[in-house]
Amino acid sequence: MLSQLPTTQKWLSLALDDKANIYCCHHYLNPDSNVLCPATLSTMDDEMPQFGTSLPVPSVQELAKQPLIKVPERYVCPNQDPPVASDTISLPQVPVIDMNKLLSEDAAELEKLDQACKQWGFFQLINHGVNPSLVENVKIGVQEFFNLPMEEKKKLWQRPGELEGFGQMFVVSEEQKLEWADLFFIYTLPLHTRNPYLFPNIPQPFRDNLDKYCLELNKLCHTILEFLTRALKMEPNELLELFEDGGQSMRMNYYPPCPQPEHVIGLRPHSDTGVLTILLQVNEMEGLQIRKDGSWIPISPLSNAFVINVGDLLEILTNGIYRSIEHRAIINSEKERISIATFHRPEMKTVIGPAQSLVTTETPALFRRIGLSDYYKGYFSRELQGKSYINDMRIQNENGKS
Repeated sequence: MLSQLPTTQKWLSLALDDKANIYCCHHYLNPDSNVLCPATLSTMDDEMPQFGTSLPVPSVQELAKQPLIKVPERYVCPNQDPPVASDTISLPQVPVIDMNKLLSEDAAELEKLDQACKQWGFFQLINHGVNPSLVENVKIGVQEFFNLPMEEKKKLWQRPGELEGFGQMFVVSEEQKLEWADLFFIYTLPLHTRNPYLFPNIPQPFRDNLDKYCLELNKLCHTILEFLTRALKMEPNELLELFEDGGQSMRMNYYPPCPQPEHVIGLRPHSDTGVLTILLQVNEMEGLQIRKDGSWIPISPLSNAFVINVGDLLEILTNGIYRSIEHRAIINSEKERISIATFHRPEMKTVIGPAQSLVTTETPALFRRIGLSDYYKGYFSRELQGKSYINDMRIQNENGKS
């Protein structure tokens, strides 16, 4: 019966035992027939190749439990940009977009969204339509998840040669400075890209809530892309057709307090590599900052809102009209900060480049075309550093120009 079940429509209605059977038997969704089939490691690798790896590192959450007076040398990050002024009231604020107004075809709100993506690369989305009780359950679940005993976490730790699991990402050398953070990274959609040795071991009810949450955010991403397509006056399905079998991944972040927060960094300045990132702030601690006009501006997440940002792939697809923005996570000395970032990308076999409708003689292509799989392999094989990777995609760089 399971091998004939259309997963996309009925996955959430499955009994827990049926879901477990799917995981344990390594079923996957055949994109041609849209039914579940037995998966082999080769079929999984065809869809989700190993883009790279990250060297194993100690748990910062466990380290922070010790009575530290001084930060270990490998976590000391010198030459950081100074923090923004303490008076944040006078600083410009990230735009707030109301989904209800967009759905009611409010032209002014669509223009506001368009300008937010052009000028900021970030916005907060209210009235987003995701069930508040589901969001709250996910918040509770991720806090309990990071508080699991270390012996339980070890079952979910990154394996050699893999990116998924507990640990850190972009650690490419033993000399590299480490971030003051633990993370849990996992591929969530399509279903057959889920790691059969990892996702089934996420405790219940958190696992089921993640099931529902990732599908809701995938729908939300598609809705936002529809509005961006209208704002850019693109062909109606020019963006969405890239996402028919698109992918989604999640990065759950735990930033422990630090006795010397000015000497460490939770997440280095970078831009996200995907199309859209949807961030859920789990607790009340702030720490996300974006680079705007040369200054680091803090984002104060609104209650019941998502923080959404343009990724490098959307900058490429829109030929630079929408721009990804550098952001970072800073640390405080008082309390941990927890967040969940959900990333969205096109289908892995896609060739990425500026959309045809946005390339003219007056606006020639700014970025070269590249297979998405090769794009991600390059991204995950290097240290996270600003917008250096997307800058390598620019056509003028191929001609030796800056």
